[in-house]
Amino acid sequence: MEDEAGVGIRWPPLVVLFLVNVLNFYDRQALGAVTEPLRREFHLSDTQLGALTTVFTVLYAVAGVPLGRLADTWSRKRLLAIGTAVWAGLTGLGGLAVSFGMLLATRLGVGIGEAVCAPAATSWIGDVVPPERRARAMAWFMMAVPVGGMLSFAVTGPVAQAHGWRVALALAALPATLLIPAVLCLREAPRNPGGPLAGESACPTSQDQHLASKVGQALSPANAWPLLRRPAFWWIVASGAVVNFVLYSFSTFLPAFLTRFHGLSVARAGFWTGIGSGVAGILGALAAGAFGDRVSDHRGRRRMLLAAGAALMAAPLAFCAIRLPAGRAALAIPLIMAAYGLLQSYYGLVYAAMQDIVAPGLRGAAMGTYFMAMYLCGASFGPLATGRLSDHFARAAAGSGAITETARALGLRQAMYLIPAFSLALAAVLWAGARAMDAASQPG
Repeated sequence: MEDEAGVGIRWPPLVVLFLVNVLNFYDRQALGAVTEPLRREFHLSDTQLGALTTVFTVLYAVAGVPLGRLADTWSRKRLLAIGTAVWAGLTGLGGLAVSFGMLLATRLGVGIGEAVCAPAATSWIGDVVPPERRARAMAWFMMAVPVGGMLSFAVTGPVAQAHGWRVALALAALPATLLIPAVLCLREAPRNPGGPLAGESACPTSQDQHLASKVGQALSPANAWPLLRRPAFWWIVASGAVVNFVLYSFSTFLPAFLTRFHGLSVARAGFWTGIGSGVAGILGALAAGAFGDRVSDHRGRRRMLLAAGAALMAAPLAFCAIRLPAGRAALAIPLIMAAYGLLQSYYGLVYAAMQDIVAPGLRGAAMGTYFMAMYLCGASFGPLATGRLSDHFARAAAGSGAITETARALGLRQAMYLIPAFSLALAAVLWAGARAMDAASQPG
């Protein structure tokens, strides 16, 4: 099959990998929709709620490096099938938790299973899509983030309201298990710099030859550590830490913010978080793919600058949404979702930029290394820092008395200002990364 430019692309693996990623994020974000029921049943603080996400992301990050390297050397479809079975099974098992500790343990297992997805899938995409089309392919793949989140919040919230959070988690586990046979039916893609499968377009493009010769000289497929000596790669890693600090705080606490501060029910908060983030995230991903591919001949630099501009625009929108007084959810939701959509454009743009500067034999290892640093330094801290700040401001609002629900609402609102602050930081890091790519491309 060919795209509109006549470049051979295999669509079946792209579709299946997209669906795997949808369910990856569906199960990952299922707890966000049931934050308030969990808090009440297990008598949790916001710090403990944030810790549920933190332990997941820490193990996810650590497991990503060896699993990423395994994706470069072993069957990617078998790896994906095993990972999907693990995370789906433990998501469902979480519905049987009778204590906070047991729930925490199930999330650790989910983290190990889901750590397979990104390294194996992005490595696969890098081999079946040529460089000039990768921004669109990566944007399509990462569109699964808002789609998975939309389904997770929009389904899990109402199900939890009607039948309890345990049934909601059991339901979240089911679709992923049904997708495993489709993964196993895919044909493995050869690891080659050109991307198209053998028999479809045997000759790599001139851009592929340039990238393979220039980057391949510096990076040996047998050794991933030279990646760490490239400043542009470090800036990309840093940007991943910042964007995931923001987005994990968003997904963990936005439904609780809408429930506590604006008075929405668990069902309505989950529904509007899901629909809003889904629509905004899809639009952001589509824009990233369309605009990112128009600047594909600049080896990632302009893609990084586009992502920086989107992050810069997201900051004032998020600030205004959080600043609105209680009861103004009808205006706060569109504003915060517009910011979310701009931040989601990051993935298609920056992941494609990373593929541009990493040798084909190292794509899985690069993503594993990126994910480890990104999650350990960003995503793992986002929910925990937001939860700690929320508890701190709640105690301050309560004064010497007991912490009331009103104090908890005010505390969480204050903590949510981390989102616009880190959006500004993301813009600065991406701009610095683009400058590093500029310097690397200079002769000599």
